[in-house]
Amino acid sequence: MKFKPTNTLALAALAALMALAVWQFWPIEEKITQGLDIKGGLSVTLTAEPLSGSELTEDIIARVETILVERVNGFGVSEASVQRQGQNAFLIQLPGVQNAEDALKLLGEPGKLEFVDLTSVTDTATIDLIGQQLDAEQSGETTSLPRLDENAYEAFMTGEVITDARVVTDERGNPAVSVEMDKQGAQVWGEVTSRLAATQSQVMIVLDGYAKSAPAVQTAILDGNTLITGSFTVDEAKRLAAVLQSGAMPAQVSIDEARVVGPTLGKESLNQGLIAGLVGVALVALFMVAYYRGLGLVSVVSLLIYGVLMMGTLGVLSRMNAFALTLPGIAGLILGIGVAADTSILIFERLMEEIETGKTHRSAAKSAVRHAIMTSIDADVVTLVSAIALYALAIGPVRGFAFTLIIGIVVDLIAALLFTGPVVRMLAEGAMSKAPAFWGVKGGGTRG
Repeated sequence: MKFKPTNTLALAALAALMALAVWQFWPIEEKITQGLDIKGGLSVTLTAEPLSGSELTEDIIARVETILVERVNGFGVSEASVQRQGQNAFLIQLPGVQNAEDALKLLGEPGKLEFVDLTSVTDTATIDLIGQQLDAEQSGETTSLPRLDENAYEAFMTGEVITDARVVTDERGNPAVSVEMDKQGAQVWGEVTSRLAATQSQVMIVLDGYAKSAPAVQTAILDGNTLITGSFTVDEAKRLAAVLQSGAMPAQVSIDEARVVGPTLGKESLNQGLIAGLVGVALVALFMVAYYRGLGLVSVVSLLIYGVLMMGTLGVLSRMNAFALTLPGIAGLILGIGVAADTSILIFERLMEEIETGKTHRSAAKSAVRHAIMTSIDADVVTLVSAIALYALAIGPVRGFAFTLIIGIVVDLIAALLFTGPVVRMLAEGAMSKAPAFWGVKGGGTRG
């Protein structure tokens, strides 16, 4: 058997990817994030309605979403999510949260944005907690820190006075946040900043009991137009602007449905899903070996490679907080097994057709792999378009199914290009000609 450089390089690249994938997903319990239906927790559906005398605009809905995201982050659950549903509804999922009463109270109450003279805070424990909250906000990490005791500080102004907040650049070209206030807010702000500017004291910005920023007052600001500067990154400036834009909850939020999912049910569902997946893999493997013999063994190894690469991809996405494994997601994984097996079948069937025309095993393998993979790409593109449309238009758990299916299609093509195709070509160089019956093919012809 001759090993051509292209085939050898493909297998070497695959080996490196496999090692990286195992490192990314093992151990599974720690590396792959579990969703609500597996881990258990709280699922809440909220609807936003306009306040009396106002209209529910897209800007108001965006502000409501900003406040909800801030509150959800306060639970310290990395897998928590806030998803828009339709025009004015939100689906909030809090895996691992079991205290439904406190969670519902926090999600449904009006938002509270406050401005506090930091020098007025004297309690040592409160000052320490403020420092921890500010550090967590600057790092962008989700924490489980408690909220500030509302009796430990006194706000001189609330967020209702803010009319606009947006990201701009300062005179040095660095990210900054521009804030505009109404007439009442400008008057209070002018009085406070005039007093604090002499010592360049800090004003703490608090949202729902969490300190978000504490800029120092450089000069008195009498017109309400404020530029908050500092060593901001663009993302940090955007977060601060979003906090300032939120103010009080600009709409009436009502809870339509709240459902607690127990961890026991989630564990049982996960076990059943895993059993279904293993049974599916076993049946597919038995069929491939029984029908394609030696080539069926190649297909089984290809499925194992597909599984490892798939889990590695999910591990990377989990680390980025971009994925949480759910039961619909497991269904997408199982369907992906069928897609992966179909690619192998296309290659094997095309190989046998090419051999029947009188080609040598070597020539047939080259042609079969090339044409079969192109056919597989055509078929996968159709499935991919459907999965993307499903992900874009669907809501809730259905998106998890579509997401894993999309990833599965991409991983399947990688496995075919780096393993199935190269191995079939390598076998056709000698092993297939020596034992055609074992590999499930006929003796090769003489046509090149």
